Amino acid sequence: MSVALKPTGQDEALTQAFGTSLSELYAQAAGPEASAALLRALELRSWLAVAEEQVARVRDRIHDATAADHDMGQLLADDLRFDAQWMEAALSARDGYATALGELLRTMPPPGDSSERTVQLAGPKLTTTLPPAPAPARAGAARERRL
Repeated sequence: MSVALKPTGQDEALTQAFGTSLSELYAQAAGPEASAALLRALELRSWLAVAEEQVARVRDRIHDATAADHDMGQLLADDLRFDAQWMEAALSARDGYATALGELLRTMPPPGDSSERTVQLAGPKLTTTLPPAPAPARAGAARERRL
């Protein structure tokens, strides 16, 4: 199954931040004018979907191994230790991706705000004046008196 189709714990926040459905967001991301924020958000969402799937798989494996109808003779401490390490890694990845995605969504401009696309810088207008024309070579020099 594609990560685009897997639900995540941040899907509602994504749709609210961008103001449209996930399917529309993926369609926009495929276009040439997709914003960097959208591309990053969907990339983080994809990694989050994989991390959440890993958490669910380890959880299910632990539940199966410790189920009441499971043969207790097959329960091994080494397997549980490995599952605990795997779960810690999966939860750490999930939390990291969820935090990064939340931070990205928090710092984005609100939907419909076009300030990201059109920025106009108004600089000061410069005016110049020409320097005065050069004076003749002997301008201002005292004249010599002739006798």
